[in-house]
Amino acid sequence: MSKRVQPSHLDDFDRKILAILQRDNITPQRTIGDAVNLSAPAVQRRIKRMREEGVIRADVSVIEPEALGQSITIFVEVEVISETAEQIERAKSEFAAAAEIQQCYYVTGESDFILVIIVPSMADYEALTRRLFFGNNNVKRFRTFVAMDRVKVGLEVPVG
Repeated sequence: MSKRVQPSHLDDFDRKILAILQRDNITPQRTIGDAVNLSAPAVQRRIKRMREEGVIRADVSVIEPEALGQSITIFVEVEVISETAEQIERAKSEFAAAAEIQQCYYVTGESDFILVIIVPSMADYEALTRRLFFGNNNVKRFRTFVAMDRVKVGLEVPVG
């Protein structure tokens, strides 16, 4: 479901701006400009261009899951029976629509999908498995891994 973005011609200024925005996307443009040696309007133009090009996909707040009662992180490997384009697209759509699934990857290897899921309880995860896996005739098997500790979480992309 992700939009394919062509590699952009990013210069050193763009990369420095992206590094700052990945740490804190509400950093004032004047502060960014001072850090990268550009004017605030030049920073604003570059950020606008990178948003339009799809380099910057979203401006979001990262929320602590436990603050909302979502204390369990689960990784799931899913293997499907049929890998026709239609069946794979259907699985992608179903997984993308589930609010509990934070991330979904269509992968190579023994499994077809890797899911990152957050839920408030194992009972909620069991209900999700009934809905997404047991209720899906194309799911051959799934394996569950429950995270014991969140050591590093993030989506920061190296800009160097």
